[in-house]
Amino acid sequence: MTEEVMSVIDAKVFGVWFLLGAALVFWMQAGFAMCEAGFTRAKNTGNIIMKNLMDFCIGTVVFILIGFGLFLGEDFMGIIGKPGFDIFTGYANFDWSNFVFNLVFCATTATIVSGAMAERTKFLSYCVYSAVISAIIYPIEAHWTWGGGWLSQIGFHDFAGSNCIHMVGGISALIGAAMLGPRIGKFVKNAEGKVVKVNAFPGHNLTAASLGVFILWLGWYGFNGAACTSVEQLGSVFVTTTIAPAIATVVCMVFTWVKYGKPDVSMSLNASLAGLVAITAPCDVADAAGAIIIGGVAGLLVCFGVWLLDHKLHIDDPVGAVAVHCLNGIWGTLAVGLFSSPSAPGYSIADANGNAMVGLFYGGGFKLLGIQLLGVAATGLWTAATIAFTFELIKVTIGLRVSEDEEITGLDATEHGLASAYSGFALMDVSNSLSMSVNANTHLGVDAGVEYESDLAIPVVKTVDSNERGIFKVVIVAKLSRYDVLRKALNDLGVTGMTVTQVMGCGVQKGSGEMYRGVEVDATLLPKVKVEVVVSEIPVDDVIAAAKKALYTGHIGDGKIFVYGIERVVKVRTGEEGYEALLDVE
Repeated sequence: MTEEVMSVIDAKVFGVWFLLGAALVFWMQAGFAMCEAGFTRAKNTGNIIMKNLMDFCIGTVVFILIGFGLFLGEDFMGIIGKPGFDIFTGYANFDWSNFVFNLVFCATTATIVSGAMAERTKFLSYCVYSAVISAIIYPIEAHWTWGGGWLSQIGFHDFAGSNCIHMVGGISALIGAAMLGPRIGKFVKNAEGKVVKVNAFPGHNLTAASLGVFILWLGWYGFNGAACTSVEQLGSVFVTTTIAPAIATVVCMVFTWVKYGKPDVSMSLNASLAGLVAITAPCDVADAAGAIIIGGVAGLLVCFGVWLLDHKLHIDDPVGAVAVHCLNGIWGTLAVGLFSSPSAPGYSIADANGNAMVGLFYGGGFKLLGIQLLGVAATGLWTAATIAFTFELIKVTIGLRVSEDEEITGLDATEHGLASAYSGFALMDVSNSLSMSVNANTHLGVDAGVEYESDLAIPVVKTVDSNERGIFKVVIVAKLSRYDVLRKALNDLGVTGMTVTQVMGCGVQKGSGEMYRGVEVDATLLPKVKVEVVVSEIPVDDVIAAAKKALYTGHIGDGKIFVYGIERVVKVRTGEEGYEALLDVE
């Protein structure tokens, strides 16, 4: 009788823990949002918050309609679950806990893709592919492992989702970022189209990014531990879930310290997540020694992944999602075949005949590793085919990417009518285009000016005669979205340096009215960029002409140009054979 009572109590306690674990996994959405926002630029923060909110909300809708049935419906040939509407037709006997638990995991898969495609994806397109991932791609492959499908029948093991969630999200992120293309200014190409330089785009708020990592780490105890069925198993999972990310972070810190001379903050944050991803599949079957090795490899693998995408594949991943989730999702899944230890509490990996299997390094041979390889290959092929088709369909219909002007201005303003996610703070993102390059005109001052009819849109104010020889300061006030075009035009002309300042412009003409909570925002102050250059050998009129051409869009208020004399050379006749130059300093 006592054993029966304790069994009932255990079932109730772990039933409650199951739901608490689901709540922790839901809380990880906040961690993903903070991480992605912190690792990207301020002008896209609102867009990122909106995406992380909507992938869960849209995911809930489609999971109710089709995803849950495909995932956990009656198995059909080990491939798919039969769709159904038990949540509507049989709610009294519905498996509410299982629905909520699997819903929050489903939403995580779609969130991973957001980071790799951040700062240049149309919001509508994001909503569409997020819905497809939650409705079809994730539920079908997850059924193979967790819904009684063919992978579970042959002994494939993925306790909490290195393969089913993280690798799937990582592969989708890799393909999406590749098809979308890099952010403007990320890669510099020469005349032959070869990438010669990779520009860094520092995240605008590492405080938010680090908060996100800590939130994710906390949530991961629910992510990995919610499905545990005994205190011993739960304790072991908590241990491995703590060891692996800690080791990964230390290894990454040491590696970047040695390689770059300083310990890299953002890479160390990525390494914590990499260790968590890697331990997710084997968290219930690995021992402490296995967790240490798994975490150590993850710490190096995330560094390799970021380098590979930047310098070899030339794929722009703003947050390191591919390195963290794809590569370490694969590694964690394969690690099951290497480090599964029968000493782990509740160890239960068995083949189709019920024979126990252990990891290669624990005397189990290659059988389990082979099954894990098969699972990775099958899941990867399914994901790659379906997500590539989805992205291509979106690309040819509604388009994947925003326009160049929208990207430069920022998606907060162009996609959501949000002037800034940091109202009251003056923030400017120009890190992608601060570099100046040497070109044929750098020291020549060749006439590159072109007549351009834009006097009304871009008035020019001169305090001196620019036809005289001397040193002049040209001050250009323009829209923030035109900065990159202006910088390139001046650089091509031969300008070797500039001072850039963010300013706010106020005039009779108000900015376009945007809506906030149903109320129009009266934008009288608009963000501008002030560029100051000093020229001597390059004709001032050439600088003016190049700036006007770069800034002109055909609208009043495209910009203003001011010319000041710093040192003006005055010709004074001293004799029949020459002139004496005097400096008139102003």
